[in-house]
Amino acid sequence: MNVTFRQLKVFEAVARQGSYTRAAEELHLTQPAVSMQIKLLEEQVGLALFEQVGKKIYLTEAGREMHYYSRTIAQELNEAERVMEELKGVQRGRLVIAVASTANYFATRLLATFSQRYKHITLSLDVTNREGLLRHLDSNDADLVIMGQPPSQGLDLVAEPFMENPLVIIAAPGHVLVGEKKISLKRLQQETFVVRERGSGTRTAMERFFTDQGVELSTGMEMNSNEAIKQAVEAGLGLGIVSIHTLALELELKRLVILDVEAFPILRHWYVVHRQGKRLSPVAQVFKEFVLTEGAQTVRMPR
Repeated sequence: MNVTFRQLKVFEAVARQGSYTRAAEELHLTQPAVSMQIKLLEEQVGLALFEQVGKKIYLTEAGREMHYYSRTIAQELNEAERVMEELKGVQRGRLVIAVASTANYFATRLLATFSQRYKHITLSLDVTNREGLLRHLDSNDADLVIMGQPPSQGLDLVAEPFMENPLVIIAAPGHVLVGEKKISLKRLQQETFVVRERGSGTRTAMERFFTDQGVELSTGMEMNSNEAIKQAVEAGLGLGIVSIHTLALELELKRLVILDVEAFPILRHWYVVHRQGKRLSPVAQVFKEFVLTEGAQTVRMPR
């Protein structure tokens, strides 16, 4: 087969996105250009790689096989790029970081401090939810991932904690519980909580904590971001549980209040994570060491 790297790159993007349009946006190409590359690849292979059912496209059996090999080839090329960067040294190179949406409140500060020391490093940052982080780890396409509790099963990972991540209960300033001391967990059963979506790290930690305590909370609205939770709580739609790292601005402006609840905060940690056996580039290795040794001092904890 006379297949080009460009064709494989376009094919991998379409297969991963499940859409010609989204793949075109990701690759900064027009949709006809993407379609043409797929057509040329299918002609070289001699088999259809996608089939359309209604408005959706799906990989054929040949497409699934090609997707496996295209990902493998892409990983080998990335490995080659990292080796070349290793020959250049730490002063140049590219760093690809994926962080949890909650961690983005401090990740930019970490990256800013790091980039000031290594001015010629190119940084790529993807802010996503837990599901997106697991996809990055599964495909091994990010140098490092910053997240809350790493998965305990399914992937061989190296996960090292570098900073505390306290989860606190927040309320609007006018809420009846503001100012009370050592609020009991039983008392919280009378309140409605605005919570993160199922599967998020914060939601999982919250549910595990209250289950262990034998407390059942009343949950109202589900939100897919911390910003949405904070706005809902500020509007009086209920109480919320978020990482204290997301609250610097709201606490300073007195738009939200942290409640004094027994057994709180729920103490978790932030981790820097990568696949077991991954060959980190010099840039990634130095950034990892920076996060582990200076991360907690670089990030200012909200008061």
